[in-house]
Amino acid sequence: MFWWERNNLRMIQTNLREVDATLDVDQLVSTLEEFSANTLMMNAGGIFAFYPTDLAYQYQTPFLKEDLLEKVIKKTHEAGIKFIARFDFSKAHEKIYKEKPEWFYRTIEGREVNYHGIVHTCINGYYQQTYSLKIIEEVLTRYEVDGIFFNMFGYQTSDYSSNDYGICHCDNCRTRFKEMYQMDLPVSKDLSNEAYKKYKDFQWKTTQDMLDRIHAVVKKINPHIAISTYNDYKVDIVRKESNTKLTRPHPVWLYSSSENVKSVEDTWDDKLISNCCINAVDLQYRFMGVSKEEVSIRLYESIASGSGLDFCIIGVFDGYSDNKNFPIVKEIFEFHKENEAHFGQLTSVHETALIKPSGPNTFSDKEYVGIFKMLKESHKPFDVICQHECINKEDKLASFQLIIVPDIQEWESEQLNVLLRLHRKGVRIIATGQSFTHAHHAQFLRTLFNAKYVNRTLDNDAAYLLIRDEKDGGENWVFIDGAFTMLQFVDSVDKKYPYISPSSFGPPERAYGHMISEYSGAGIHKTNIGINAFITWQPGTLYSLHGYEEHKRLFLDVLEEVTPRSILKTDATSNVEVFIHSTGNGDMLVQALNLSGFNGVTYMEPIPINQIHFQLDVDQTPHRVTRLTDGREIDFKTGQSTITFQLDQLQRYEAFVVQMR
Repeated sequence: MFWWERNNLRMIQTNLREVDATLDVDQLVSTLEEFSANTLMMNAGGIFAFYPTDLAYQYQTPFLKEDLLEKVIKKTHEAGIKFIARFDFSKAHEKIYKEKPEWFYRTIEGREVNYHGIVHTCINGYYQQTYSLKIIEEVLTRYEVDGIFFNMFGYQTSDYSSNDYGICHCDNCRTRFKEMYQMDLPVSKDLSNEAYKKYKDFQWKTTQDMLDRIHAVVKKINPHIAISTYNDYKVDIVRKESNTKLTRPHPVWLYSSSENVKSVEDTWDDKLISNCCINAVDLQYRFMGVSKEEVSIRLYESIASGSGLDFCIIGVFDGYSDNKNFPIVKEIFEFHKENEAHFGQLTSVHETALIKPSGPNTFSDKEYVGIFKMLKESHKPFDVICQHECINKEDKLASFQLIIVPDIQEWESEQLNVLLRLHRKGVRIIATGQSFTHAHHAQFLRTLFNAKYVNRTLDNDAAYLLIRDEKDGGENWVFIDGAFTMLQFVDSVDKKYPYISPSSFGPPERAYGHMISEYSGAGIHKTNIGINAFITWQPGTLYSLHGYEEHKRLFLDVLEEVTPRSILKTDATSNVEVFIHSTGNGDMLVQALNLSGFNGVTYMEPIPINQIHFQLDVDQTPHRVTRLTDGREIDFKTGQSTITFQLDQLQRYEAFVVQMR
């Protein structure tokens, strides 16, 4: 068993500046112990070497007085702390550029990108393709590192001020793309351009090729060295970040850590996710931290979703300018240390699988994000499975009751075959938006949904869905926007929510003339092997952008009609995030996180929430229910195949172990 497979990381990353080469190592290790950290990530090489290098094109920080890397590794290992060496090959010092300009990124006009003396390299250039491997070999053969991490791996086109310089047009990219696709590089990132679609595939394949080569070098030296970067291919630890950016468009994504962790933890059994909680509010404001409550939510979401902990600051702890978040980080790290036997080996309850759009032809995930939010708010247990892994995860997908496909248009033929086989096994499928609407998906659409694609419209200003209340016969209109897919369902399909076509909406005197069309907002197709549903608009996108309960309610109505049963019922409000898993020893772990302090932009102290009830559908009567935060046993009631227990008051976070034996 490799060391990282325990999935109990409590990692601190100190992102060194070149002037930090004289840091107090003993003080650093003491701080790590105060944080209950068991892993340190620190700079090794790339932009700057923090060790005395023998390589001509590995620029060494001029502030280095001793072999910092050697000293830190020795001291951390003595303290029982693993060490992950951080590299960044996306850029190099301008001194190297002056000697080897052919190794570097070029704009379409042929210019380099020089940001305060640091110049962008290219993944297809010699520096990344070959010289980076020399740097890796130098570090791994000199020092006993436990893992390596690559920052900004892949195709980087923006500088630190968020200026985007476009697709790299260096000679290496031009030549390699021409050889692979017999065409010139696209001029811009135009989704309608066939060359750009090929370029996305080019990025995917060449990135994987580079990771193949890194993997071969590292594992030949020592298979017990973990490989980590922001990619899932040929790595042991997938790194992601929960961060903020002042120019990022709203809405603020409340479930950042949960989504980051679930998309990896649920998809792969042989990879870890380490989701880094970035303390800084933005790159240009690295010395002010986000709020304590945001940090708290990020870290609790990480462990509750199935991973360890990961926290990062710029520079060193001694004299750091904003330490207000350190106490809550220490508190949560210590809680994880004391209870790590219950975390890290969590397994799914296999109820619903939400497919995350991924792969070379992925352009948008807005629908996925909105459906993720709706499922979280309604406390529906679900897993996230990345689309590009569907072929490899067919057996796992077969264990779910339901698969949700959120407006995914691009599918490989074998991925569709997987869904067809799952359908024949009785797995139910809900699709939304423009999923499966390409011409070559016609038979698939017919088989699963008994529908025929007619057209789509984006002209939906003043369009609605007609909602009929079956109880009192009343009607109301719910607006839609974005894409609407016109499907012709056969008569046997249960058609819901008639589409009301747009009409004049101004001036108010002319706001009339809407017509009910022949098309429906949803079709539910029942067969002798199950139920499938197609929602012809984009409920997730609309809910993510606007937050209207009507859009969520329509989606959930379809979901509840298709879903046969659920393991969890709770009366928790939508601003409580609930997690349910099986543990490694067969128990159940139920967790609740109070999100009530979030008001859409600001993270404040959560409001205590009283009397939350949890009902679990279980096969056997549990031995006991224990509250993990204080070790107290909790009273529970049993019913026919159910148990119910109560949380008297939720302040910030609670966890319950339901011991089955």
